[in-house]
Amino acid sequence: MVVSTIDSGPRRIAPSEPRDTRKGDFPMLSQFTTKLPLRFWSKIRVLENGCWEWTGTRFPGGYGNFRTGSLRDKTRRKVLAHRWAYEHLIGPIPVALQADHRCHNNSDCSGGLSCPHRRCVNPAHIEPATGSQNTSRGCNRQRQKTHCPQGHPYDESNTYLYHDGRHRRCRTCVSELNRRYYARLREK
Repeated sequence: MVVSTIDSGPRRIAPSEPRDTRKGDFPMLSQFTTKLPLRFWSKIRVLENGCWEWTGTRFPGGYGNFRTGSLRDKTRRKVLAHRWAYEHLIGPIPVALQADHRCHNNSDCSGGLSCPHRRCVNPAHIEPATGSQNTSRGCNRQRQKTHCPQGHPYDESNTYLYHDGRHRRCRTCVSELNRRYYARLREK
């Protein structure tokens, strides 16, 4: 038996009942239904692109959160819903890796906290990846910028890269900042 949410809340679908995925029924294997609690399924809405959108509460970063554990033995905690679904349906994510949303594409997303892919909890759309892989696959708005906030170009001669290889600064702006700093020191 599969559980689905449409706008009226959860309903049970008999195995013999035909499924119309355009109306929000879960196009998932029946083995998935027993591995996750009904409380989890009631917070999911299936989208046309196959994403399982988390309709429950979210962390400030936009990712869904799910309470797990017990108050009695003090194991109660909030977990990332997409990681929890992946770990319970597919397997553990290695400690050094992150859960990367493979359904994320830059064509329909401006990135950041409003990214709709952060709400996807479909484990088929999640792949363990290193932090650098996850960042490079995502929509990194800072990397897409071609000019600093003052309008100077981020080109090879005008860009200072930090030793970590992830941060950059405009050389013209740094020079101007240093010039003003030392001018203030000379005035004192």
